[in-house]
Amino acid sequence: MTKVLVLHSTSLVRSALAALLRSEGDFEVTSAGWRTAARQAEFLRPDVAVVDIDCPGASALLAPSGRAGRLALTPSTPLLVLARSGTPGPLRRAFQAQALGYVDKDGSPGRLVRAIRKLAAGERFVDASLASALMEAEPMPLSPRELSVLARAAEGDSIAEIAHALHLASGTVRNYMAAATRKTGARNRIDAIRISRRAGWV
Repeated sequence: MTKVLVLHSTSLVRSALAALLRSEGDFEVTSAGWRTAARQAEFLRPDVAVVDIDCPGASALLAPSGRAGRLALTPSTPLLVLARSGTPGPLRRAFQAQALGYVDKDGSPGRLVRAIRKLAAGERFVDASLASALMEAEPMPLSPRELSVLARAAEGDSIAEIAHALHLASGTVRNYMAAATRKTGARNRIDAIRISRRAGWV
């Protein structure tokens, strides 16, 4: 059996994806939201983790933590992302998070099943429709740590919450935020988040 962890912010969507994959018969599927993602990944040690990079919360999941490479998943967990071809920024972010699989959400369910099997076998999978979008992404000027701080801020976390989540001092978080604001050419933190979202970085 291939152990699959489906991560999504919306319960109905992740339940539907889990049901689809369970119907294959050779997948042991667990679904989770962002709050329990780390605990489930650590407990289950899935063969493949499936993440929709367009849903709220995905930017924080894919931002490097500086400790495990991802905020919720260990680097050893093969990551498969669901995306659309018109979102080069999130695709580039997934690439930086070392995702091994890229499935077009406008494709057939069979593509997702095939991709999971390939990743479980140690191979890569990239839908042709996403390959060009991945190459079109704008260069991202932020360091991994600046990106992780800004991604948390974009999700509404306070300085104290970001510091706690990333194991940093509050002053260090402010410094990273100031650097991100400067590098994006923004006027303030809100403007930096707006610019970064428009570019698809968070």
